[in-house]
Amino acid sequence: MIEQGQQLPAGILAELTKDGMQNHDVAELFAGKKVVLFAVPGAFTPTCSESHLPGFVVFADQLKAKGVDLIACVSVNDAFVMKAWGESQNTTELMMLADGDASFTKALGLEMDTAAFGGVRSQRYAMVVDNGVVTTLNVEAPKSFEVSTAEAILATL
Repeated sequence: MIEQGQQLPAGILAELTKDGMQNHDVAELFAGKKVVLFAVPGAFTPTCSESHLPGFVVFADQLKAKGVDLIACVSVNDAFVMKAWGESQNTTELMMLADGDASFTKALGLEMDTAAFGGVRSQRYAMVVDNGVVTTLNVEAPKSFEVSTAEAILATL
């Protein structure tokens, strides 16, 4: 599993924008920026839709006031699902990124097998990344939602 002080692994994350499908190289996307990256097990799932994502929408301005350049949500879903979920949650201040084949999530060492629920998914986490280096990493225990909240991340900045 990735640890604080380590460089993010290479990867490509997809985003569906008004201009079409964008494939973002992780190294380029995070270069020279302070980024809050948080991951959810699945778009449109209860805790993710009712608490995790909405918290980052509500606290986006406060995170940016603390020097955060980009707030990004990643999930092992496709870019079409991430776009629809983002629109349903009013995520205009966030980037909704898809890790469709879970390759980035696996490179982080933060995958979990949910079996019949959806197969390989991401563990729930939030991290602060400064110029590609993880400075804060908060990974949730199974079935927990405490350390990866927007409030918890805001308190680390």
